[in-house]
Amino acid sequence: MTRAEIERRLRLYRPSEQPRASFPQKDEARGDHQLNQGQDPPANPRPASVLVPLVEREPGLTVLLTQRTADLPSHAGQVAFPGGRWQESDADQIATALRETQEEVGLLPDRIDVVGRLDTYLTGTGFAVTPIVGFVRPPFELQADPREVADIFEVPLAFFLDPAHHELRSAVWGGRERRFYVMPYENRYIWGATAGMLKNLYDVLMADTPTEAVS
Repeated sequence: MTRAEIERRLRLYRPSEQPRASFPQKDEARGDHQLNQGQDPPANPRPASVLVPLVEREPGLTVLLTQRTADLPSHAGQVAFPGGRWQESDADQIATALRETQEEVGLLPDRIDVVGRLDTYLTGTGFAVTPIVGFVRPPFELQADPREVADIFEVPLAFFLDPAHHELRSAVWGGRERRFYVMPYENRYIWGATAGMLKNLYDVLMADTPTEAVS
């Protein structure tokens, strides 16, 4: 899939509007609760943003991801997009995603072209996460913040656009069975909110989109 096609599909997709007939139906933010009957979305979730970085490599687009350190208070050790909590100094959700990305992995905003966003994702840990999609233009240098990021790696976008790699699994936490998406890649275990947002990206990019109006 080309950058131009991705930009077109993101331009036609409106996360904050009522769903179009050809897009996945949604009447609320996405989240863990949608996969688990009887689980309510978090009340008063804290705003956060992540960057969904699509790196323009010569062989094809890749998705840049991080492995979080094992001693963080939330989502420790998990695979994640770079991002974090909204701060009052942030102008908007895009500013949050770009600031957090620079802080976590050293990727400068001038190497990122923001082209759209996905649906807000509500996590079981009480966050309302806005995924901001941006193209990353090489060359660039990365520097992981050792307090938060144990590793930085890339996965071909084509891997996530293959539904054969979308696994729905379950486990028991706190005496309750919980369902969640898993997208294992080589020795990486991509699951939970990150896998849920990647599933949202798949839905947007692979859906039958309406024809763009010609003015």
